[in-house]
Amino acid sequence: MSKYADWRLGARPPDDHGSAEHSEVSTAVVKFLLMGVLALVLVALPVTFWVRAEAEDHALQEAILVTQRLADHTAGPLATEKLLAGDPAAIAELDQKVGPWLDKEGVLRIKIWTPDGKVVYSDQGSLIGQVFELRAPERQLLAGGDATASLSHHQEFENQFESARGELVEVYVRFAATNGTPLVFEAYYDDEPLREVQEKVLLGMVPPLLLALLALQLAQLPTAIRLARKIQANRTAGHRLLKHAVEASDLERRRIARDLHDDVIQDLSGLCYALESEELHGQGKNQLLTEARSILQLNVRKLREITTELYPPDLDEFGLPAALARLAGPVQGRGITLQLDLPSDIDLDRDQSAMLYRVARESLANVAKHSHATNVRVSLKNDPGGAEISVSDDGIGFDQAHGSPEGHSGLRILRDTFKAAGGTLEVRTAPGAGTTVKARLESPTAALL
Repeated sequence: MSKYADWRLGARPPDDHGSAEHSEVSTAVVKFLLMGVLALVLVALPVTFWVRAEAEDHALQEAILVTQRLADHTAGPLATEKLLAGDPAAIAELDQKVGPWLDKEGVLRIKIWTPDGKVVYSDQGSLIGQVFELRAPERQLLAGGDATASLSHHQEFENQFESARGELVEVYVRFAATNGTPLVFEAYYDDEPLREVQEKVLLGMVPPLLLALLALQLAQLPTAIRLARKIQANRTAGHRLLKHAVEASDLERRRIARDLHDDVIQDLSGLCYALESEELHGQGKNQLLTEARSILQLNVRKLREITTELYPPDLDEFGLPAALARLAGPVQGRGITLQLDLPSDIDLDRDQSAMLYRVARESLANVAKHSHATNVRVSLKNDPGGAEISVSDDGIGFDQAHGSPEGHSGLRILRDTFKAAGGTLEVRTAPGAGTTVKARLESPTAALL
């Protein structure tokens, strides 16, 4: 008997039962943990990017505040009319004031612009007095907009002294000269301090977040284990109950088949022989005896077919494929072409084989009696995921919206049986499109996961 069959019907040997259940529960728990790790990653990645963006924005805002203080308190008092006119003494005085910022505070470049695009001060003296077209940030700032800060590469001509430094923090703030003229203060900073701030914020926020998510996952683990064990226990109990129900049904079918064969069929067969003997030795031909004998012989054949359907001996003797092949006779006797797609070997126990056999038997009986089909195909598959049988015909079909027609009640009963066994049975049909009956018993591992 296969492990798959024992698993489904809860009949493993005692020494294998516990270890197999433990393995299946462990597999379910491992899957739970892997899904938790995946969820952790899916949550952590966007949170990390969000924190990084927030840290960058925070650092840029800090750069704006520093630059505004530098413009208002250091450059503002020295932005006199002489500075605006390009007086060397005024420029030298401002050089002396901003020098410490350039040496120690991480400022790489300073420029002061007038509204007409003239550079009235820069730590690079060659830029002083040059006129450039104001860009959007400067124009918006002079029009009353907010100070701006950005992290980018600078390749413009007026940035010829910064372009080789790579990515820099560029800040624009507005301040006023001593005579009230609005000026733009432009400063460039190295991006390394900003990256340090980002890293500090990330190290301060992301690890606690990940630890909290991990703690939540671990807190759920005992509940997941208990749930997996409970599901497994309920599944095992259900399989045992199903096995007992199938066995009880099988025993009852066997008893009925035996009683019919040993008592009713034997008695009717004896009566047929008696009638035949009376016909042979009686005086003249008796039409009534002839008709009675014909009716009895017909009913005996039907009873023999019923006993075979109730308990097909081929399942025990030859296996499921051979038993299915023996169902071809009644169908082909009605002029229907039958195609069998059956493997030579299939790994199922008798109870499972009986369930699949009953689907085929019930379906072929409906094909023979109701479908008006000319072709029918029976296909049997067995793979690691489970076992499946399908019966397809090219008959008249029916509309399932109006319920199953007469003769399909057996399939409705079988559908409930398959559902209790953790399998499925479905009927696909439409008027004029034939009918396909497909039944599947899942493997235990696929059913649990």
